[in-house]
Amino acid sequence: SKEEQAEASCSQWPIHVLSLPWKLLFALTPPCYLAGGWLTFVVALLFIALLTALVGELAEFFGCVIGLHNSITAITFVALGTSLPDTFASMTACRDSPYADDCIGNITGSNAVNVFLGIGLPWFIASIYWRVQGPTDEWKQRYGKGSKYHELDLEGHYPDGGFAVPAGDLAYSVLIFSVCS
Repeated sequence: SKEEQAEASCSQWPIHVLSLPWKLLFALTPPCYLAGGWLTFVVALLFIALLTALVGELAEFFGCVIGLHNSITAITFVALGTSLPDTFASMTACRDSPYADDCIGNITGSNAVNVFLGIGLPWFIASIYWRVQGPTDEWKQRYGKGSKYHELDLEGHYPDGGFAVPAGDLAYSVLIFSVCS
């Protein structure tokens, strides 16, 4: 309204201008009363998928520009950047609630979703894919003799192929995330 525009501070205008394209995009989300809310759910998931792909590409580009390895960019900018809104939401829930149930539920819930869906679901899908697909030439080149993972003998243990996630930089990644958080 014109009254709200007149009362807007100087810091609110740039935020409004930056968020306007997102507001217009998300205005395309159908209302919840259509199709019992399922249409809204599917469109929201589509928006999340598109934004996740966009953030991934922008983070990879940013890491390339400043010369950071993809794993460091993912840990510092993406993981911590996506955790900050959850942190602020938990702080708000703690301030507004006489009990700690909301903030504890938010913290554990967001972390559980990140771990179980963010890692578990793609790994589950990948394990089904590789079980059906079998060992390709690319898989043999990556995990077979002469590869950097040859000491794991994945080709010997899994002659029919399979989904493998060697630990690699896991300890280093956890250390970086812990230090940054």
